[in-house]
Amino acid sequence: MRIVASPWICLSLLGALSCGARQPSGTPSQPTRAEIARAAVRTPAEIAARSTPSVVSVRTEQSLGTGFVVSPDGLIATNLHVIAGNSQITVTLSDHREFQVVEIWNGDRQRDLVIMRIQAKKLPVIPLGNSDDIRAGDSIVAIGHPLGLEDTVSNGLVSAVRKLDKGLTVLQISAPIAPGSSGGPIFNDHGEVIGVATAIMLGGQNINFGVPISYLKELLKKPAAVNLETFAAATAERSAKADGRRNVPALSIRILDGCSRGSIELMLKALADAIDIGAALYDDGNFAGCYHIYEGAASDLERKLGTSCQRPAKTLADGRKRAARLADPSEQAWAMRDTFDGLLDVIRRHGSQNGRPPLLPAPSPKRDVPPRRKN
Repeated sequence: MRIVASPWICLSLLGALSCGARQPSGTPSQPTRAEIARAAVRTPAEIAARSTPSVVSVRTEQSLGTGFVVSPDGLIATNLHVIAGNSQITVTLSDHREFQVVEIWNGDRQRDLVIMRIQAKKLPVIPLGNSDDIRAGDSIVAIGHPLGLEDTVSNGLVSAVRKLDKGLTVLQISAPIAPGSSGGPIFNDHGEVIGVATAIMLGGQNINFGVPISYLKELLKKPAAVNLETFAAATAERSAKADGRRNVPALSIRILDGCSRGSIELMLKALADAIDIGAALYDDGNFAGCYHIYEGAASDLERKLGTSCQRPAKTLADGRKRAARLADPSEQAWAMRDTFDGLLDVIRRHGSQNGRPPLLPAPSPKRDVPPRRKN
């Protein structure tokens, strides 16, 4: 962290050198913590000027994303989904020099993070902050390359810190992040990286997510390098659902006994919104992002239903547990989707049995089998 000299410290030193002059009564000899914090706060323009030399473009034949330098000897961080399944990865620095990634230094599939290595030295590094201190309402700045537009800066707030499961917490932010900015740094107002931009809620306005930087710090501690061919084979797009087989639970209509009309409408809207957003992320190859959206929506809905609609809430909880036991994000996403479709099916049958028109149309058939990744 850069140390900023406080005017209080300078005045104290000058006073000590001046013929024994005494400080006026009531004048503090040391700066308060609040004064130090204010002195270190940077504007979005200052953060951008200081940090953009460390922000890079990441490109494969199928995808475009953003990354940032985490070590002067060539370590670059980004989202795993940006480069998954590829053995040819190009990193473009801010000075337009291009480097081929030579190895994958470490990665975390569950948190959608990866650290790559290029053969470069003396690169400018962005300081990493402490994401454990982040609270809802804190100011943030995001820098990325949406659609290839270099060094796009946006600012906003941490809208919420959401714990999706035991091993994953995400930062919900209001700063707009467009496609191509995945893997870019999210800064606090001191210019330190506290998150990595990852999933975009396409159905919402300025509702985006980032992975806390604490997870990336753990990866930096213990290298687990693999060559690019091994990485590409291990992360190639795959799904056990590719043959069209599903594991949608067959639920009894009785699970809706006691649920109010409002609770059923809440379930329908929440599940439909989650599928619309998550399926779009899945289409783009962001399986981890899709799973995070599904899991987060299920957790939120489970809490809202509570004891007033207990059995659907338990169905959601069981689905989350099944998904958490799986290792592959694609399979985790499908486990949650199967749970959602089981609930949607029983709600439609319940409506038909009671002579009510369906509150929601059937899911689009195109989502029944995972589509191929788009360029």
